[in-house]
Amino acid sequence: MINEIHADAKDRMEKSVVALKGQMSKIRTGRAHPSLLDGIQVSYYGADTPLRQLGNVIAEDSRTLAITVFDKSTTQAVEKAIMQSDLGLNPMSAGTTIRIPMPPLTEERRKDLIKVVRAEAEQGRVAIRNIRRDANSDIKELLKEKEISEDESRKAEENIQKLTDDFIKNVDALLQDKEKELMEI
Repeated sequence: MINEIHADAKDRMEKSVVALKGQMSKIRTGRAHPSLLDGIQVSYYGADTPLRQLGNVIAEDSRTLAITVFDKSTTQAVEKAIMQSDLGLNPMSAGTTIRIPMPPLTEERRKDLIKVVRAEAEQGRVAIRNIRRDANSDIKELLKEKEISEDESRKAEENIQKLTDDFIKNVDALLQDKEKELMEI
């Protein structure tokens, strides 16, 4: 029973860290990365379609993304979707290829993005602590129903706390890496 609670908490904490990585990958740095465009939806025959389904996105160099659209008729729609996104990008098309130069970030914008990244990391920490709280309440419920002893309860709560500390360290490491990436010029 305790092992199931521990495994469930670990699984949920891992999912929280993966979600945080996804959120942080969407935050634009000065470097071109194909995942930057993952959240963009393009209106394609009346339906919102992910950009990745309409073309191949690659990083040509550290400052330029290139999209090769599969259907030439969608080039305009893809350009429009990129311009309307809140990424501040200005695409240029040449036939079926769309090039997106990455403008350098100003110092002020970098500091704003660091604030956003720190807020995301804090949300990740809160999610992990909430999972710890749920696991501990499940353990206390078992103790209350006398399915486990107090010693087993204390040991299980210590294990949940160690797990929580490990995942909080993962979040802090992600935050440090992203901050370092944002401050690179």
